[in-house]
Amino acid sequence: MEFVHHHYQPGETIAAIATPPGDGGIAVIRISGNGSLECAQKVFSGAVHTYQTHTVHFGYIRNSDKETIDSVLLMVLLGSRSFTGEDTVEIHCHGGGLIARRVLDVVLEAGARAALPGEFTFKAFINGKIDLVQAEAIQNVICAKNEKALNAAENQLQGALSKKISAFQAQLTHIAAILDAWIDFPEEGLEFASISEVIADLESISEQMEKLVSTFHDGRIANEGISLCLIGSPNAGKSSLMNALLDKNRAIVSHIPGTTRDIVEDRLQLNGLNFTLTDTAGIREATDSIELEGIRRSKEAMGRSDLILLVLDASRDLEESEQALIDALPPAKTIAIWNKIDLPHPSFPILPLLHVVHLSAKELIGLDALREKIDAVVWQEGPPSREEVLIANVRHKEALLNSLEACHNVISGLKDAVSPEFLSLEMRQTLLELGKIIGTNVSEDILSSIFSQFCIGK
Repeated sequence: MEFVHHHYQPGETIAAIATPPGDGGIAVIRISGNGSLECAQKVFSGAVHTYQTHTVHFGYIRNSDKETIDSVLLMVLLGSRSFTGEDTVEIHCHGGGLIARRVLDVVLEAGARAALPGEFTFKAFINGKIDLVQAEAIQNVICAKNEKALNAAENQLQGALSKKISAFQAQLTHIAAILDAWIDFPEEGLEFASISEVIADLESISEQMEKLVSTFHDGRIANEGISLCLIGSPNAGKSSLMNALLDKNRAIVSHIPGTTRDIVEDRLQLNGLNFTLTDTAGIREATDSIELEGIRRSKEAMGRSDLILLVLDASRDLEESEQALIDALPPAKTIAIWNKIDLPHPSFPILPLLHVVHLSAKELIGLDALREKIDAVVWQEGPPSREEVLIANVRHKEALLNSLEACHNVISGLKDAVSPEFLSLEMRQTLLELGKIIGTNVSEDILSSIFSQFCIGK
């Protein structure tokens, strides 16, 4: 891992290709730092130092031998009005990977240093253009794989989460000041607020923080997706169901039991969410060593998954091994699927599971009902609205929980008449944890972990 901020010097001029690798219409080479204009002047045919901020100019990139490398558009963004908060120049050249690399090499020869992963965004953070939550949101916007993840990331980038955290900080800072006043002026009898009022305010803030923590389930689902595991006895129709959901022949389908011996995975989107769909070996009593290993892997995949689809053959009675499997499954995250309802079938026994669907994977009957059931199980309290603020980052969740713990300690201490000196320390801890989220109080290893995940050029 590269510790980006260890290399950072205020105003140092860096450069990188800011567009994805490969051929395209244009490529963008970004230069940022105090020497950006000087660097650009050395390679561009126009009078860069005379250009006004936020203007675009046509010209040519030339190397040190005055050979023309490419015809380009050059954009100048000065000082605090740029993304990084420093002088920035963007060169828009033709989009081939080779020509973009040649332009970047010329820029580096002119005095810029090659940017490290996430270093432009790090500059923006250090220069106060964005906070740490917004910096992370930039990466989430880039990596979003569905509309819900993109909406959540855009809200975060626009400062919705930051505003919530800052509001908590402002309220808690006011209470911390009251506690400090009780410590500094114990004999003055100053009534800044009664103990009952302080407790009520802390309980209200705690409730709001707990509500924000509770959004982590929905935020993680939107951001990371769901792992969906198909399990059941051999020949129950797991592979047929996988193919039906994917709308392609991904898994081998055969009337011979035990065809699937290993884990088969693929990706799909359902109802605007990303899923990793896993087909597993049929679970039954077996003696063959290969099949036994497949069954072991099936159970392992089942334990890792967020949601289990238990496929049962509706054309026959339950087997003893299937009943044992049903009894071992977690009801809250299992959907029982009676497959093959297009065939003659006996009456369905009552299952000790909360969610049951009837369908025919072969005839594509009942798939919409399954999709609706999956959606209902995933969004237990309904999908979040577009405007709702979600947390999807484990770092944010842990900091909020730590802050909540300290807040609860203060509430308990006030109720038990604990000395304000001790409670003041807890108040500082709750503010310290909130500061970790937006970056007002964050360690070097956290910064390194966050920005090293960015692509070069961002």
